[in-house]
Amino acid sequence: MYKNYHIGKLGEDISVKFLIYKGYRILDRNFHSNCGEIDIVAKNGEYIIFIEVKTRSSILFGTPIEAVNREKQKRIYMTAKYYLYKKKLANSFIRFDVIEIYILEKSIRINHIKQIM
Repeated sequence: MYKNYHIGKLGEDISVKFLIYKGYRILDRNFHSNCGEIDIVAKNGEYIIFIEVKTRSSILFGTPIEAVNREKQKRIYMTAKYYLYKKKLANSFIRFDVIEIYILEKSIRINHIKQIM
C-alpha cells in the first residue's frame, strides 16, 4: 500500500503540472466529504472541472479508466455536489474528467479524458 500511495501522489503532482501547463487554474486538491474525495478541482474558462487521477505502473490489473466504475463515479458526483454547495458555486458549469497516468520504466504517459459522466 505504501508504494501505491506514493505512485498515486506522484500521479496527482504530474497531473497538476500538466493542467497548469494547459492553462487550467487549480482550485483545490484532495477535497473530502462524507461521500468521498475528489483528487483535483480546477477551472478552465467557464467550467469547474472535477478530476479523478488514476496512476498505474503496469496494466496487469487493468487500465486506470477501468478503476473509475459506476460506484466511484457516484461518489465523485456526490462529493462534487457538496463542493459546489460549500463554495457557493451552485450555478456553475461543471465537467468531470479523468487523467490517466502511466509511469513506465523510462517514460510517463498522460491521457486526459474529458467529460466522463
